[in-house]
Amino acid sequence: MQVNTTDTAAAVELSPACFERDFNESLVHQSVVAHLAGARAGTRAQKGRSEVSGGGIKPFRQKGTGRARAGTIRSPLWRGGGKVFAASTRDFSQKINRKMYRAAMTSILSELLRQERLKIVESFAVESGRTRDAVAALAALGLQSGLVVTADQDASTWRALRNIPRIDIVTAAELNPVVLVGSETVVMTTDAVKRIEEWLS
Repeated sequence: MQVNTTDTAAAVELSPACFERDFNESLVHQSVVAHLAGARAGTRAQKGRSEVSGGGIKPFRQKGTGRARAGTIRSPLWRGGGKVFAASTRDFSQKINRKMYRAAMTSILSELLRQERLKIVESFAVESGRTRDAVAALAALGLQSGLVVTADQDASTWRALRNIPRIDIVTAAELNPVVLVGSETVVMTTDAVKRIEEWLS
């Protein structure tokens, strides 16, 4: 498939394996959920009665005090005692096969292209690092909100785009289903397209 870029008359040859796939909604959903689940920290933790300190001695004798019998001051009934159902660290990550992940990515890219939400440019760089120059470059592309994908990380371009609302920038290596699905429009450089095709082919 040939697609004309937005800032040059030259045509870009796109790989059918990456940009002409049918949209698989269930697979895309699974990949997005797996990516979001893998980002969860799962670091909450509480102590059970066996983990809190103290409680090695019976607080008072079994009979004769008029109180309910107690064997440890670290019972969940006591102040400072352990939690009944203590939360522990948890791994929320979900396994998804590499072939399925790549199929989900190609499905999303193909759907973006069909919906004309994917724009390919020869290059995108803001050498001055100024936000006003980045806004002017995005306005020339007709982009008010979306995602910019470059082949390599450029400090000046990132600095120029980081303060613009609803605009994100990632490299081809950082691309994932969540940022693609959540972007209204995606702008890719031709070098980024080549790297993505090498990765997904």
